[in-house]
Amino acid sequence: MYKNILLPTDGSAACHAAAMAGVSLAALLGAKVTAFYAAPAPTPLVYRKLMPIGIETVEHNKQVIEKATAKYLQTIAKLAKSASVPCNLVSATSDFPAEAILSIAKKHKCDLIVLAPHTRKGLAKVLLGSQTNKILATTSIPVLVHR
Repeated sequence: MYKNILLPTDGSAACHAAAMAGVSLAALLGAKVTAFYAAPAPTPLVYRKLMPIGIETVEHNKQVIEKATAKYLQTIAKLAKSASVPCNLVSATSDFPAEAILSIAKKHKCDLIVLAPHTRKGLAKVLLGSQTNKILATTSIPVLVHR
């Protein structure tokens, strides 16, 4: 059935739950998983909830992003290791997570994408929309949305 399951993450609890489900499914099927994080490009601006709140050096922000990337991917790697599931860790710099997820899925020949159904509200919904909806609307790869 499925041989390589893509587990995109943004470090949220919802993505963690989806990753746990994806790893469990991979273990049942004898599949491997590919953990993926679409990291933002480092800029001098520091944001919180889409609002700029300060300025740092690009190098400092790059280090913060690299640390977060490693943390998010290692969380999935630990889940996979505990389930004896082979795991590939991948990250890319992108301001467009849905497009990055689809690109990585094709590049790594993933045959299933397991996503969390993030629901944004207010300004975030207007500016970003739903990455899950963008993926569902544009991919031919099967998608499992974990609630």
